[in-house]
Amino acid sequence: MGRTDVGASSDPVRRRYGRTRVLGNNDTHSDPPDCWLESRHDDRPTDGPVRASTAGRPKDASSDARSSGGERLMCGIIARIGHGDATETLLSGLENLEYRGYDSAGIAVQNGSGVKVRKCSGEVDELKSSLEQSLHGNMGIGHTRWSTHGPPTDENAHPHTDTAGDVAVVHNGVIDNYDELRADLQARGHEFDSDTDTEVIPHLIDDYREQFGDTERAVREAVETLEGSYAIAAIVDGEERVYAAREGSPLVLGLDDEEWYLASDVPAFLEHTDEVIYLEDGDLVVLEPDDYRITDVAGSPIERSVDTVDWDPEDAGKGEYDHYMAKEIDTQPTALSNTIEGRVEDGNVAFEDLPAGTFADVETVQFVACGTSYHAAMYGNQLLRSAGVRADVLRASEYDQTAGPVDENTLVVAVTQSGETADTLDAVRKATDRGARSLAVTNVVGSTAAREADDAIYIRAGPEVGVAATKTFSSQAVTLALLTQRIATDVPTATPVEDREAMLGSLADLPEHVETVLETTNAESLAREYFDSDSYFFIGNGLGHSVALEGALKFKEITYEHAEGFASGELKHGPLALVTPETPLFAVATGGDDEKTKTNAIEARTRGAPIVAVAPDDHPLADAADWQLSIPDTHPVWAGLLANVQLQLVSYHAAALLERPIDKPRNLAKSVTVE
Repeated sequence: MGRTDVGASSDPVRRRYGRTRVLGNNDTHSDPPDCWLESRHDDRPTDGPVRASTAGRPKDASSDARSSGGERLMCGIIARIGHGDATETLLSGLENLEYRGYDSAGIAVQNGSGVKVRKCSGEVDELKSSLEQSLHGNMGIGHTRWSTHGPPTDENAHPHTDTAGDVAVVHNGVIDNYDELRADLQARGHEFDSDTDTEVIPHLIDDYREQFGDTERAVREAVETLEGSYAIAAIVDGEERVYAAREGSPLVLGLDDEEWYLASDVPAFLEHTDEVIYLEDGDLVVLEPDDYRITDVAGSPIERSVDTVDWDPEDAGKGEYDHYMAKEIDTQPTALSNTIEGRVEDGNVAFEDLPAGTFADVETVQFVACGTSYHAAMYGNQLLRSAGVRADVLRASEYDQTAGPVDENTLVVAVTQSGETADTLDAVRKATDRGARSLAVTNVVGSTAAREADDAIYIRAGPEVGVAATKTFSSQAVTLALLTQRIATDVPTATPVEDREAMLGSLADLPEHVETVLETTNAESLAREYFDSDSYFFIGNGLGHSVALEGALKFKEITYEHAEGFASGELKHGPLALVTPETPLFAVATGGDDEKTKTNAIEARTRGAPIVAVAPDDHPLADAADWQLSIPDTHPVWAGLLANVQLQLVSYHAAALLERPIDKPRNLAKSVTVE
């Protein structure tokens, strides 16, 4: 959750050479006109350190960002220390984090002759092109910033430093008390250059270094002074150490034979190591070239388990595809095979660590989610309600207003691809405070949701880099469909679906059916026909409704064109007024209760709208349509997921024809950590 602002003050000793910014002790060259070049000297008063008036505020390590009313930035952190040069590793790490969304980037390295910082607004490629004179050092930190408060300028980009440029810091999160801290520090002679809250951190560390003469203690004191949420990495001139701390924002430690890494997410360093430690709130880390230590803020040692990430580095790469999204659509058969494997045994659903009777005392189920995960949760919610279990699907951002009664017989299912979605985490914590039991359905082992929930189920989709979710929706929906049947088996008053055997049996064919869609689709031709239309409408009934909503979301996300999804029966209750010959209507048929979908599609066609049936070849809807996106015959529960793959392909091809930045749509981030 991150706010990065307040007023800036000028540095009287700043020297500008073009726009590349370098902080260090040996900056004597000019740079290309892309960023800032700066040399800083400490000419502030030295009559004693500053301690902010909020120093020593106790923290609840489990509070995460509950007390923060701001936003958590969807930024990216990378740090590296070891033998050999760190610069290329930092830059490649930032490139691997580009999917998180950002609008500025920077790195800092330390090699015994000063901390040198380069940063600029724009993309990592622009940062790389500004490095005409290479930066060298065996340790460093890097950052991609997502601006929420304060524009994406060179000055606001990370890393930030203290006045002398001896301490460099990158930070994800929000410092709630930065206004007070900044005012105190400025009164003591500290000079600030940016609009960000982050900049108070290196100044605090610098102050406490003066007071205690020990950097590690200074970092601890600074962390205890901060209020809010953060993941922090810092380097200091003359020290072969990287200091880091976590409170309410993800941070993972990567372990290799000759170097250590820190990052916001595993893909940043996955090409180097798959051995990781997921840090927890309240952890403080000190990395040295040949060692690392994890302690709490008081300095007491902490043991954290080492996990092996079950992702191939190639899974996180683009390979021969033009876009990550194309690859992730195309690899859905593999992702779904992994999702299903071992979870249907002898006609029953089985989840490891969830034995028979696990859900016997559940009376109400609440699915909480956002965005695409919300649409997957809708899928599960309908199946659970159909089985006679009281269930609701709630937008996590509105949980306070919509949750209703919650008690110890309530199961809250948090659906979050990343496991770090702030609104979803906040909803689960509030439900837990009211006595509810929690279960996370996520893609990321060791994520906050997986750690904080009472139980966790992994969707096993593998890394997804494109901002627009594709394979993770399919894997979420399948996982939730299986979960609903597992819950219905335990709950005494529930009634599992009548054709349960056929439903579970046909699931084994789903990966092959998706492969058929990918091989036979005519989505690209359809996109060429309609990519310049005025608006796009998507309708579906029952399980098809969530697919229609997801199809519309995907289309608007990556094409920037107006698209809306509706329950089929709602089309005539207002939206029909928008239907024209320039508004194609995509009608999703699952083979279940599709009569309303057909009736409303025909009504739209009488108003001139072109109709696209997303349905099996022999479905009656196909006869009423201008175009058809065909799906194989299968059980109605899985038909919607095949329709969804067709709609993903339409969105992708339309965005390509419109020359949109498909993998990084404007204003969006992969994992939304804002409240």
